[in-house]
Amino acid sequence: MSKLPRKTKKQKERAAEILEELYKYYPDPHCELNHNNPFELLVATILSAQCTDVRVNKVTPALFKAYPTPEAMAEAPLEELEELVKTTGFYRNKALSLKEASRTLVEEFGSEVPQTMDELLTLRGAARKTANVVLGNAFGINHGVVVDTHVKRISNRLGLTREKKNTNKIERDLMALFPRESWTDLSHLMIHHGRNACKARFSEPPDHPICIKYGKRCECWKMRGQKNDK
Repeated sequence: MSKLPRKTKKQKERAAEILEELYKYYPDPHCELNHNNPFELLVATILSAQCTDVRVNKVTPALFKAYPTPEAMAEAPLEELEELVKTTGFYRNKALSLKEASRTLVEEFGSEVPQTMDELLTLRGAARKTANVVLGNAFGINHGVVVDTHVKRISNRLGLTREKKNTNKIERDLMALFPRESWTDLSHLMIHHGRNACKARFSEPPDHPICIKYGKRCECWKMRGQKNDK
């Protein structure tokens, strides 16, 4: 990625406050995709595109039982993979991605999931978001911040970025504001907050303390009559 944007001391201090509050209310940030090893996490993350974690977790037990290794999945009949992942949506493309990514793991990486961004990006179906999930949660490597729909929404509403659509720019803003060791947790914390309090749509403003204190770019402030003087 290009050089990170510059952030003021005040901006970083505010980010640190938000991070502390997120940890306070969500003390157990973790990946909600069920997995037992890096390969299973890679597969689950590829399946999670345009699909909920809950749905993926319903699909993966049978998938991993049938094809538990990169070797097995690389040799799997495409039609059988399609049937197993059908309910996750875009199943033809996802099944092909699983088969091709597994083949690359076998042929290029000795059947091991690589531990660098550049290598992970050579796998079909693995974009930067997928690679960040695998690096952070399977290997404890904080290479970047996973920006999904929740993180995109929460980071904008909390005034941590002015970007609303460009996930790369949002990620760079977050990386510049928060300490590297918190990057993997940060996405989980925001996802938890997005699912529990700061939802995409609401008719009544959320009464969560984080929303009330820090949601300066959220519609909820206007609904409460709060003014943003910053």
